[in-house]
Amino acid sequence: MHETEGGVKVEVRTTADGSSTLYVPALDEHYHSTHGALQEAQHVYLGAGLEPKLDAATPVRVLEIGFGTGLNALLTLQRSLSASQVIEYDTLEKYPLPPAVIQSLGVERYVLNPELLAYHEQLHAAPWQQTAALTPRFRLRKLHSALQETSLPARHYDVVYFDAFAPEKQPDMWTEAVFEQLLRATAPDGILVSYCAKGSFRRSLKAAGWLVEKLPGPPGKREMTRARKPL
Repeated sequence: MHETEGGVKVEVRTTADGSSTLYVPALDEHYHSTHGALQEAQHVYLGAGLEPKLDAATPVRVLEIGFGTGLNALLTLQRSLSASQVIEYDTLEKYPLPPAVIQSLGVERYVLNPELLAYHEQLHAAPWQQTAALTPRFRLRKLHSALQETSLPARHYDVVYFDAFAPEKQPDMWTEAVFEQLLRATAPDGILVSYCAKGSFRRSLKAAGWLVEKLPGPPGKREMTRARKPL
């Protein structure tokens, strides 16, 4: 058993595709899908969120809600190695994981590329509240903050990775006010993607002004959600 900086106890668990996640006993909640953390991240955040935006001439600006283990950031960094555009990646985390928890994830078991392993270390070693250029096309800024307490730039982000704990576990993160805040921070035609497919979530998005669609989910989930900001 380990603890986050906020004193939240977590356990390392292996998901069905061999990748690691963390389990929070107090919430009875996992950081990722137990059907496969890697598969979920690739399908939901990169496949449905990032890839549709990798065809413009300008940098792609990503906002991630929930840095967690850094898996979404690592896979996005990996994609930057073959992308023609710069990816500017801002990520929020209220309870950063200490080095002991990061080391216990055992990413070397499923991230077999030595270069990526080195980047994984750099992601977690990068200072908070500063921008770090980790590759020629990947700029990381980690913000140690809760979303509701963060001042986000207006009409700025092209993609939002909404990866908060489930609505029943963290209800304050799934409100109409939160999605209005994210809408203001998103550029016109920007995308928000989430593993969640609950009707209450979609209704809150629509009430906040997003255009909402259902997409097939990753392995183990029938559906996921993608929303767009109107032009």
